[in-house]
Amino acid sequence: MTRPKSSSTASRVKRTEAELAAAVRSELAALERSATRRDREGLARYAIPAEKALGVSMAKLKVHAKRLGRDHELAGALWATDVYEARMLATLIDEPERVTSAQMDRWAREFDSWAICDTACFALFDRTPHAWSKVARWSERRGEFEKRGAFALLASLALHRKDEVDAPFLASLARIERAASDERNFVKKGVNWALRAIGRRNAPLHAAALVVARRLAASDDASERWVGKDALRELDGPVVLRRLAALRKRAAK
Repeated sequence: MTRPKSSSTASRVKRTEAELAAAVRSELAALERSATRRDREGLARYAIPAEKALGVSMAKLKVHAKRLGRDHELAGALWATDVYEARMLATLIDEPERVTSAQMDRWAREFDSWAICDTACFALFDRTPHAWSKVARWSERRGEFEKRGAFALLASLALHRKDEVDAPFLASLARIERAASDERNFVKKGVNWALRAIGRRNAPLHAAALVVARRLAASDDASERWVGKDALRELDGPVVLRRLAALRKRAAK
């Protein structure tokens, strides 16, 4: 995902309430100009509620994000509109270093689709210092998208934090295994994503993830069995095995 630049944020002067409200109106108008009926109607194909949506594609949202740059204040105000695309834009322009633990909890409680959940975790939350604590906390929550957020965030950490040590990922495999029995579609898919992402990182994590995936694949529980079998298809597949072989070869040089 293309990351909007943050160079403009250091010199930005704090807005008055009236100025911030005007900025939100301006951005909503810009989003409305970018919206199409086709994009709005197409959201249903991806199980994204359209009631609060305008119909702006992700490609166009990235263009808006690039134009705006990083802007924590505006991100919060856009999120408060409860408009789907405004919230998506908020996740793309917020400043990770200014995102608080309370903000993450508040936004997670308001996730209402996999799309806003995954984008917030993949584009913003995994860059914050609070990410690991939220994986632990949200994995125990009951709400479907809040709980998915724990595993979308875990997957994002596995994909983005290249220099992270193995220990927290190894510890998270037990959390994945506990949650694999959740039969709700968006939760089990999040759990599966996290397991696959951890298993792709390196050989030791791949081996540990395979143990969990095989145990789940042999389970009598249908949800656990699906998570395990689907993860095995990727982790035992040629693409992952070639990647791990290449990593071993580079490490041996």
